[in-house]
Order: sequence, then C-alpha cells, then structure tokens
Amino acid sequence: MADPSLTGALQYLEAQRHAQPELADWYSAFADLYQRKLWHQLTLKLEQFVRLADLAFDLSLSALLGDNVFNFGELLAHPIINSLTGTNVEWLYHILHAFNSGNLLRYQELCRVHNIALCAQPALVENEKKLLEKINILCLMEIISSRPSEDRTIPLSVIAERTKLSIEDVEYLLMKSLSVHLIEGIIDQVEGTVHVSWVQPRVLGIPQISSLRDRLDTWVGKVRQALLSVEAETPDLVACA
Repeated sequence: MADPSLTGALQYLEAQRHAQPELADWYSAFADLYQRKLWHQLTLKLEQFVRLADLAFDLSLSALLGDNVFNFGELLAHPIINSLTGTNVEWLYHILHAFNSGNLLRYQELCRVHNIALCAQPALVENEKKLLEKINILCLMEIISSRPSEDRTIPLSVIAERTKLSIEDVEYLLMKSLSVHLIEGIIDQVEGTVHVSWVQPRVLGIPQISSLRDRLDTWVGKVRQALLSVEAETPDLVACA
C-alpha cells in the first residue's frame, strides 16, 4: 500500500505538471513507479527532483488547508517531514504537531512567536479562521479521546473552557464535527451536554499513546480488583450453598 505522503507528493507534482508542461516527462516517470508500487525508488526519484524541505513544506500546507484533513499522524510519521527541522520554516513542523494533538494553546503560542513568518504565507493568512476552526475540532476530538469510554457524556462548558469558545459556538463546532462524520453522538441542549458514542480513529503521537497506556493500566487495575473481590466472596457463596 502506498504511503499517504507519496500519494500526496504525486498529486502535488501532477498539479505542478499542469502549470508547467515541461514537467510531463518527470511526472510520467513518477507515475510509472507509483503504479508498479516501487515505493523506495519513487522516494529516491522524488528526492532527485525536488528539495525535500520544499516538498515537505507544500505537503504540510496542503494538509493544514485541506477541507477534510483531520488526521496528521501519518504525515508526521513520514521521514520527509523531519526535513523541516533546522530550517527557517521549522515553525510549520511544530504547528503540525500542535494540530495533531489538538493543542490549541500551543498553536496560539506558535502563531504569536512566529507571527512575521506566518504573515509571509498568504494562504495561511487568508485561511486564518478556517485553521482556527480546524484546530478547535481537533481539540474537541482530543477531549473526547482522552476520556474513558464510560465517561463520554461531556458538559458543553468543559469543551468551551478548553476551546475558549462560547456555548453557542461549541454547539456549532459539535454540529460541524457531526456533519463531517468525525464523531457520532447526541447534543442535549437542555442538560448542556453532548454524549459521544464514537470518534474517528486517528494515528496517535507518543504523548497520546502514553495517555492511552495510562488509561489501559487503570482499566486493568479495575478488572484485577473486581476479580479479587469475586474470589474473596466465592467461599461464602459455596458455604451458603
């Protein structure tokens, strides 16, 4: 199966081919390797054609601005993204991580620290509201995913506090997330809660995996305690029989 980043790279080059017809031969060579599933050779060929940092930058912007892209884990797992580090656009690498973890505060901090660099990117400036909505949705998904499955009835006030939105805007955020099938659930406006029955799976980062491990350890502890309780009561049950 093709790595999503290779697919994205090929799509990017296809778009460039239409803008620059002289790239047709290059694109044909890439497409041939892609069809034959020669992923390693395709990666090497791409490295010959374009500077990795430039390609990583374009792929990152495409992911951030993509209408239905809410999963950044696969992109971040690809070595090509590491080529952003140590460059003058390293801030984009950190923004991707902030989006992947739904860390709104981190995103706002990065926007403040790297304001000049961000303002030099027209696409980011023009889509400022869209980016804020996207990271708020990812923040919502992180809130849901970080809670145990038996604790998925969430007060809207909790979401409002994390996202810095009004209750009305939280309701809109939930409806948006429901409409694009990122979550499934029911909003209870009377109680001021949302019950989430499902959240779209995502590729997890190290901090998210650590959190999941901690929750699993807690669950195992509860199961062990329940087992010990049953074993302790078993002799009494046998005696009564």
